[in-house]
Amino acid sequence: MKFAVIVFPGSNCDLDMYHAVKDELGEEAEYVWHDSKDLSSYDGILLPGGFSYGDYLRCGAIAQFSGVMDEVRKAAEAGKPVLGICNGFQILTEAGLLPGVLLRNKNLKFMCRTVGLKVENNHTLFTNEYEQGQEIQIPIAHGEGNYYCDDETYKHLKENNQIVFTYGDDFNGSRNNIAGIINERGNVLGMMPHPERAVSELIGGKDGLALFRSIVKQWREAHVSHA
Repeated sequence: MKFAVIVFPGSNCDLDMYHAVKDELGEEAEYVWHDSKDLSSYDGILLPGGFSYGDYLRCGAIAQFSGVMDEVRKAAEAGKPVLGICNGFQILTEAGLLPGVLLRNKNLKFMCRTVGLKVENNHTLFTNEYEQGQEIQIPIAHGEGNYYCDDETYKHLKENNQIVFTYGDDFNGSRNNIAGIINERGNVLGMMPHPERAVSELIGGKDGLALFRSIVKQWREAHVSHA
């Protein structure tokens, strides 16, 4: 499986994402600059964390207009897995690929630590290697991780099982402790915690590795012949 790691001006977690896919999973990965006009050769699209365009205006507000985002939309429409982590999640909401918005943390401070997450839906292409209700430890690093949506959107997310991860406690103000959601089709995931920073015991834990394994497992089942 071949992944594109999208690099925006100000991205700083692209190396972590590349490492998770290339070194820990042994899959193909390439850095793709933000003005790329063709992602057709990639099987999965990864939008890393960081501070794209310096987080000016709003986090992800400028990145949504990058040339590559038209290709990201095409990939999503084609059913390819699209994963946005932290700033990548913010970009996906600004681009309209996921509902809601990320606001300033309720304490108005940047927060960086490992937190507990609960797997709310393990029947997705991103979570099939987890158990339903499994509690995992994943690092966070954000100042604008407070997920907000209106009542109608929240009801829709609940009814369609689009809430994939929740926090164990309310530390940033996210509505109902939402940490990650998918689109209706189930092939676009946005989450504020950093699973790519939890892929090896050498760096504090590997609870995030199953997310990347899930993507590869689902892709191979769909595209690799077992004959």
